[in-house]
Amino acid sequence: MLFLYVRDAFLRAGLPDGAELELGGCARAPSTCPYPCPSPAVIRAKAVSAKEVDSGNDIYGNPIKRIQYEVKQIKMFKGPDQDIEFIYTAPSTAVCGQPLDTGGKKEYLIAGKSEGDGKMHITLCDLVATWDSLSPTQKKSLNQRYQMGCECKISRCLSIPCFVSSSDECLWTDWAMEKIVGGRQAKHYACIKRSDGSCAWYRGMAPPKQEFLDIEDP
Repeated sequence: MLFLYVRDAFLRAGLPDGAELELGGCARAPSTCPYPCPSPAVIRAKAVSAKEVDSGNDIYGNPIKRIQYEVKQIKMFKGPDQDIEFIYTAPSTAVCGQPLDTGGKKEYLIAGKSEGDGKMHITLCDLVATWDSLSPTQKKSLNQRYQMGCECKISRCLSIPCFVSSSDECLWTDWAMEKIVGGRQAKHYACIKRSDGSCAWYRGMAPPKQEFLDIEDP
């Protein structure tokens, strides 16, 4: 299951407003999108080392500690021209830090803020998911598919029946039908904007057919 704590995302789906996870003092509303539209940088990478560093002082003059992860970037899906070499986060989940495994074997999909000079910053509110936890459709969709739905709206269905209120909405029913966040729609579908401005769920790893984009019911 993926957790993305950003409301506007390529596949914006999650629990109802008010349903949150409490992790170390950081309240987060979960969703299942593996690729957030607003994130400046989205990469596939593995962490190879970690150390605590100072990153300035707070308003009281106390040093601000950060964990600096040295990472090996495997692929950049979105971001600056320069590879990401270091990722910074708070030292613990209690202050919204996002821990990474430094064994060098786990590959991650990471979305966060690019700070230039090969640096990136992440918090618990950013997407960090192990690569192996993504479905084949989610992995394939990272290259372009999710971008086709940035202007669409996901309407959360809490119980059946439920309906969309406009043509640019996709009705998300994983929670209503399966009582889980990362259900069938999240793993195998993407909400895509079609030629007439309407939005619809598309399933499959192949690029959408032109007939689908030209208003073919999925």
